[in-house]
Amino acid sequence: MLRSFLSFVVAIGVALTPAIRAQEKPQVQIPNPGVPQVMTLEGKFVRAAYNNEAYVILGYQVANRSIGDEWMMIDLGTTVLDNTPAYKLTRDKVSLSLPDGKEIGLASVEDYRKANLRALESRARVQRDSINYFPPQASQACRIGFFAELGGPALPWDVVELSNRRACVGRLFFQVPGGIKHGQYFLNVKFEKSVLRVPLRILTEEEEKFLGKNYGDIRKQVKEAFAPKKK
Repeated sequence: MLRSFLSFVVAIGVALTPAIRAQEKPQVQIPNPGVPQVMTLEGKFVRAAYNNEAYVILGYQVANRSIGDEWMMIDLGTTVLDNTPAYKLTRDKVSLSLPDGKEIGLASVEDYRKANLRALESRARVQRDSINYFPPQASQACRIGFFAELGGPALPWDVVELSNRRACVGRLFFQVPGGIKHGQYFLNVKFEKSVLRVPLRILTEEEEKFLGKNYGDIRKQVKEAFAPKKK
């Protein structure tokens, strides 16, 4: 059903000497999520992970531009795969692992409203990358409504029903203790039989400059991963 992506193999945070940097093209290691899954880091601020049950893709350019801020915003897209039954994804099934190993849940709707994040959401209109890359069977648009922008017509809700034909997309907000710092985070999404842990690294300026040009085309990778097998 699935074909693995070609993984890059050199650690993102390894200290490289100028001589090595001059001679070798930098490569990016996929962090170990601790669970069985296939991942790709292709796309500087876009990450995708999947297994036999589900698929998750996220965009986090806004988070990488918000160092020191208390609020982290992540664009999430998800679906279940092939013959997996419909699944009701609830707020408590989504969490964020911090660089220090702590895990936090989604912010409450009440705290989100009190924070008045209109400025952050306005920035997201220009500081974002498309995550509209799904397996071909997932063609029906679907909203993940855990949060609803203040002043908008939509209302928040606590559950979204996923199916293998629905490409569900929405924004997530986390209140990060001590503010957003550089380092390795994981977005955790719990499904009926498994958990997907999608890595997102908040890059330093040096890491972004050094590695930014070495990511490929995530659209191409998703298309290749879910292409029908040749007989």
